[in-house]
Amino acid sequence: MGLLRNLQAEIERRSLPNGGWPSGKGETPVIETTCYAMMALADDRASSRSKAIDVLLGAQNRDGSWPAFVGDDPEGCWTTALALITLRFVESSTTAAQKGLGWLLNNKGQEGHWLWKWKFRTVDRAVQFDPDKYGWPWFPGTVSWVIPTALSIVALSQSLSCCGTNEVNNRIELGREMLRDRSCPQGGWNAGNGIVFGAALTPHVDATAVALLGLADNEDRITANALDWLRRACLDCSSAYSVAWSALALSIHKDGGLDECMGKLRNVLSSASTISSIETLSLAAIALKVAEGYPNPFTW
Repeated sequence: MGLLRNLQAEIERRSLPNGGWPSGKGETPVIETTCYAMMALADDRASSRSKAIDVLLGAQNRDGSWPAFVGDDPEGCWTTALALITLRFVESSTTAAQKGLGWLLNNKGQEGHWLWKWKFRTVDRAVQFDPDKYGWPWFPGTVSWVIPTALSIVALSQSLSCCGTNEVNNRIELGREMLRDRSCPQGGWNAGNGIVFGAALTPHVDATAVALLGLADNEDRITANALDWLRRACLDCSSAYSVAWSALALSIHKDGGLDECMGKLRNVLSSASTISSIETLSLAAIALKVAEGYPNPFTW
């Protein structure tokens, strides 16, 4: 079997008996891990996919959100965006998606509240960003971060063909403004802010790649600088997880560095049995699928 088929077989082998995938050696389905694994499997893996869809739909909270893992916080978190992207990709349950989109629209970074805006403009000057430009947090009641914001932009953008409203469009653009505002001066993104205490933060490969997914149809200077930075950085990276995200972002932007990035990914993937992280296995498989011509789950 080829590398992709080996990865898919290993991912399927690690699925839980009742459906879904854990993180590490746990026995509880984790939403993030399950989403990546569902995207990674070939379309003919009907049994594992079908069970995982049931797990994902069963884990949705009454308010439309998803928790971090099955049985966790009923207030939901950032995985809501990832679940929506996954359900669309596997063509499942528009009803669950509608509820999830409603929750996503109502959730925002805490700096969007007037009191926090005042705080960041007056007494808290450690970070340098515009609090009027906010996105999505990891968990409700906290400030915006790059990865949940970018994934929420993707989820909402994928809904435009059926659920496009002024509210949806405005939230997408506000989230993109937040990403542009918090980019690092040298290109790319850190986890949250580009500058702290007057010092430029170092970009992260995975955060930069995911942010670029949220700016897929945006080719301004900030996006171009981030692509330039990522194209170089992914070749010096030894993490299959980060390189796989890089490949998915370069693919979305039809960037000329994709072939080299995929070569790097194949080099860092020694064998499926030596990688303990199901998330890494899955993202690598998704990237390899895209390289073979399968749809990119994060496009719209």
